[in-house]
Amino acid sequence: MTAPFRRSPPAPFRGVLPEAVDLAVIGGGVIGISTALFAARAGLRVAVLEKGYVAAEQSSRNWGWIRVQGRDMAEIPIALEAQELWKALDAEAKGRMGVRQVGVSYLARTDADMAGYAAWLDQARPLGVTSHLMTRAKMHEVLGNPTGPWIGGLHTPTDMKAEPWVAVPELANMAIESGAVVVEGCAVRALERKNGAVTGVITEAGTIACEQVVLAGGAWSSLFLNRHGVDIPQLSVRSTALATSPLPQIMPSAAADNRMAMRPRDDGGYTLAPSGFSELFLGKDALRHMKYYLPLALTGDFDVHLRGPQPKGFPDAPGTPRFWRHDEVSPFERMRVLNPEPNREKISEVKRRFAQAYPEMGHVAHMEAWAGMIDVLPDVVPVVDRAAKIPGLIVATGMCGHGFGIGPAFGRILADMARGEEPGHDLSRFSMTRFSTGARLVPGPNI
Repeated sequence: MTAPFRRSPPAPFRGVLPEAVDLAVIGGGVIGISTALFAARAGLRVAVLEKGYVAAEQSSRNWGWIRVQGRDMAEIPIALEAQELWKALDAEAKGRMGVRQVGVSYLARTDADMAGYAAWLDQARPLGVTSHLMTRAKMHEVLGNPTGPWIGGLHTPTDMKAEPWVAVPELANMAIESGAVVVEGCAVRALERKNGAVTGVITEAGTIACEQVVLAGGAWSSLFLNRHGVDIPQLSVRSTALATSPLPQIMPSAAADNRMAMRPRDDGGYTLAPSGFSELFLGKDALRHMKYYLPLALTGDFDVHLRGPQPKGFPDAPGTPRFWRHDEVSPFERMRVLNPEPNREKISEVKRRFAQAYPEMGHVAHMEAWAGMIDVLPDVVPVVDRAAKIPGLIVATGMCGHGFGIGPAFGRILADMARGEEPGHDLSRFSMTRFSTGARLVPGPNI
C-alpha cells in the first residue's frame, strides 16, 4: 500500500474547473472530501479544490484509528455517528477502505493512569460509549499477551480502524460519482468578496463563483484565514509514524500507552508511532500564540518538544508571506504537499519497544516511515464554525490529530451547515469566537 503522499503526477482527480458552484471546498483531506460527498448527495453543486493531492497530508499520515475512546465529551456524539457512517461507506466500497472493528485500548502503567481513565469513563458512559476498564488479565487476553509493565487499561471494543491512504481516495471517488468535482493541483489563492461576503474563490486556474465556502485546509488554514484578516491560534506539530513489514498477527487490537501506539494493518504489518510525542517548530505564529499554549504546556500532560524554525515553505516558516495578491503565486502553490521528514530516533525507539512487547514477532523491520504536520488548537478540540467576519465562509480546522476517524460525520455536518440546515449536534464547543472572548480555555482530555 503506497501512501498518496508518495504518488507522482499525473493526478487522478483532475476535474474540469466549473464556472459556478453552490459550495466550494478548500482542501482535499478527509474533512473536505466528506463534506463534498454529503453536499453532492444532498443536491448541491460542489467543487473540491486541492493544492496538491487528495489526502496527501495529515489525512493519509495518521494512525488510521476510528475511535470514540478518549475523546472530548462534545466530540463523542459526532464520533459515534462517524463510526456508523464509516461502516456504511466501507460497505458501499465493498470493503476497500479497510474499515474493521478491532477495538482500542489505552494501557495503564500506574494507578494514576487507571484513575484518569475512570474519570473519563464516568463522564462518557451516559453518552452511550461501550468503553470499560480492564484488568491486567483482561488486557493480556485482548492484546495477545504482551510483555510490559501495564497493570490494565481502558478498552472500547466497538472502536475501529481503516487504511487512511486508501479510504480517503475512495471517498473522493464516491463524491465524484455523486456529482462533485474534485480538482487536484489547484490552489485557492483567495476569496472573492463583495461587501465583505463571499462571492467566489480565486484559484490559480481561474475564479469560481459561489456563495458558500468550507475551509478544510489542515495545517494551512490559519495562513489562509490570516490573509483575509481572520486570526485563530492554530499551530502545527510534527508527528512521526511507520509501517512495519508483515509480521505474525499476534496483536489483534489497536492500543497505546504514553510511549507507543500500535495497530494491525490489512497488509499483515502494524502501524506504529511514538504516542504523545510531537515537535513544534518555532515561527512567528508559534511565538505570537504562545500565550494560549503556555497554560497547556505547564500542565505537563503533553510531550511537545520545541525545535528550530519551520523548514522553508512551511506555513509558519521564516519567509512564508502572510499576504499575497490574487494574481500572485501563493504559498500553497510553492509547497504543494507538506512533507516533513520523520524523526529517525523515534522510529528506532518505537520499533524497539514493540519488539520488547511482542518478542515472539522476531525482528521488527519497517517498510515505510513518515511524518505529518498535525493542525492543533490550544484546547485540543477543533474549530467548526462560520466565520463571523466573512459571511459565507465556514471553517473546519484544528482537528488535533483526531480528524480521520471523525471525518465523515463532520463532513455531513458541514454539508448541512452549507445548506442552511441544523447540524444535529451541539457545536458550541467548537466555536471560533472562544479565542476572542477572554474566557478560560478548557482543554480536552489527554488520556
